[in-house]
Amino acid sequence: ALSAKAAHELWEMAEQKDKVLHVEHIELLTEEYKQLKKEVAGKDLVKGTLHFTGHVLDESKSGFPAFSGIARLTWLIDLFGDLTVTSATREKQKDKNYSRMTVHFQTANKKPLTWIEERGPGMRREKKINFCFTSGCLENFPEAPRSSVGLFMQDQNLFAKKLLGQISKEELAAEKWRILRCLDLAEVIQQYCEEPEKIYS
Repeated sequence: ALSAKAAHELWEMAEQKDKVLHVEHIELLTEEYKQLKKEVAGKDLVKGTLHFTGHVLDESKSGFPAFSGIARLTWLIDLFGDLTVTSATREKQKDKNYSRMTVHFQTANKKPLTWIEERGPGMRREKKINFCFTSGCLENFPEAPRSSVGLFMQDQNLFAKKLLGQISKEELAAEKWRILRCLDLAEVIQQYCEEPEKIYS
């Protein structure tokens, strides 16, 4: 979808026509993420940061970083529930082909979360986490086993289950909420980043 509005309309259209709308989110199917979710489950967040680095993207094709990086936003929403954007900034150095987006969120319990999306020439594609809970901090991804089923096959199996009616209405509703909420937040983030600097006289 080109925008959050288009995504909402697409979903409404699918529901009106009684069709299954499946959005591929393989980032939730990786063993790395599954282990992280187990590790985080039931813990009380104090504060957290998710920092992604990667190579340069052509924004005219991949979209604003909040959209091209929506996989990371999906992780945060899936791990910590609904989030509110408190601020978002974007640093760009065109001559160096460098870009850094920093987003500050609050959880429903008013705990701070930071998401950084950083790209530049030669930057390795990696994610760093620092999630602090009342019980201690998690700074490294837990060890994850190799999956015997490939990510795209897992995704295809999930789609098949939807077609066969094997996914509960509650799960489908939660997925729809998560997907649309992430797109809405991505749009809010873009608006924050593109706001002209406020000048105080």
